[in-house]
Parts: sequence; C-alpha cells; structure tokens
Amino acid sequence: MDASSATSGSIQRAAQVVQTRSSRTPNLIALFWSTAIGKKVVMAITGVIMIGFLILHVLGNLKVFAGPDQMNAYAKFLRIVGEPELGYGDALWIVRIVLLTSVILHITAAVQLTRMSWAARPINYSDRRNVETTFAARTMRVGGAIILIFIVFHILHFTLGAVGFAPGQFRELQVYQNVVAGFSVWPVAVFYIIAMAALCFHLDHGIWSMLQTLGWSTTHNAARLRLISRIVAVLIFLGFISVPLGVMTGLVR
Repeated sequence: MDASSATSGSIQRAAQVVQTRSSRTPNLIALFWSTAIGKKVVMAITGVIMIGFLILHVLGNLKVFAGPDQMNAYAKFLRIVGEPELGYGDALWIVRIVLLTSVILHITAAVQLTRMSWAARPINYSDRRNVETTFAARTMRVGGAIILIFIVFHILHFTLGAVGFAPGQFRELQVYQNVVAGFSVWPVAVFYIIAMAALCFHLDHGIWSMLQTLGWSTTHNAARLRLISRIVAVLIFLGFISVPLGVMTGLVR
C-alpha cells in the first residue's frame, strides 16, 4: 500500500469516527429548548427585543404631535435608512423579520410552558390564586391573546391599509394623514386603547419575569426592579394611547 492510499484510508476512518460521534452527540439547542428554563430564557431574550421595539415605536408615534411634515419624514427615513448598502425598505424588513421571529418564539415558548405547568400541576386555573397573585399575572394569557389579535389588525390597518379605511383613503408614506383618518373611527380608537391596556398589564408582569429569568433580581433590588417594570409598562401605555386620544379630542387633526 503506498503512502497516498494509506493517507486516504486514514482520512476516511477519521471521517467515519467524527460522523459516528456527531450522530451520538445530542443537539444542545434542542435539549435547551425542551427544558422549562430554556423556554423561559427564550421568552426573556425575545421579550428584550420586543420591549426595545416598543420603546422605539412609541417614540416614533409621538412625532405625530410635531405635525405632518416630521411624522411623514420619519416614515420615509425608516425606509431609506441603511442606503446605499441596503436597498429601499430593506432595513425595515429586517426589523420586521426579527420582530416576527421573536413574537413566534415568544408565543410558542409561552404555550409550551403553560402545557408543562398544567402537566406538572393538573389543577383548575381558578385554584391557582396562591401561585399567581397579581392581576397582571392572572391575565397574562388573556392579555396575550388580545395583543395577538391586535397585532394582526394593526398590520392590516396601518401597515397595509386593508381595513379601517374608505376606498382610496389610505395613502402610502402619508402616515400622519393615515393616523388621523384611522383613529377618527371611534371603535378603532377604543379597540386600540383596550389593546394597549392589555399590553400594559402584560409588560408589567412580563418585564418583571424577564428580569428574574436573566438573574438581575436579588433580595436587595427586587422591590426597585418591580417598580421599574411597572413604570416602563405605564409609560409605554400612556405614550401609545396619547395618539388616538389626541385624534379623538381634536388635538391632532
């Protein structure tokens, strides 16, 4: 056997050993995801992403009080940011994809955690008052469902203009005018405010749970972090509802 044949045989045997070991090596990501703590960590990380988005989104929404020029210019900026390295609207689509992925992972982890909890403690939800004591904690699932319905409606409404507008009323990049027209329909404005209330309660408990999961909560700072969680939730709520209230009261027109 010449040297080249020996080398080739050694490489093949090494490849077979690596392949065998790889087939026996468990998928660490799948193992992590299968555990309750893994799902909680995923919920915490995706929660950070979504909270960051909400803060930026509410700050952008508040530009409506600066008038149509600034609001519409901001909408255009979101589509040209990153040029010329990125194409028109590419950065916005990247944000949307990351956000959508986070929402899907967050919901999936929440549903699976709920099933794991019910399997471990098969008692009626109404008998769990000693486990989840706050109103925000008890309404997490209902609030999450309301928020999910709102997200779908919100995309159809202000992103696509497919609902809530008369034919030809929705205009691309005329965000200020679309906001005024959209919230001039009072049932839409009321639904928006109700959804933001559900979001507030969801954030109140969610931010606190996220801080605990990430290990930032201690016996010394627990009360302070709990207060911070509530303040952030309330500020986001007030920021979002200020827009429909501004339209309904005539402050924004």
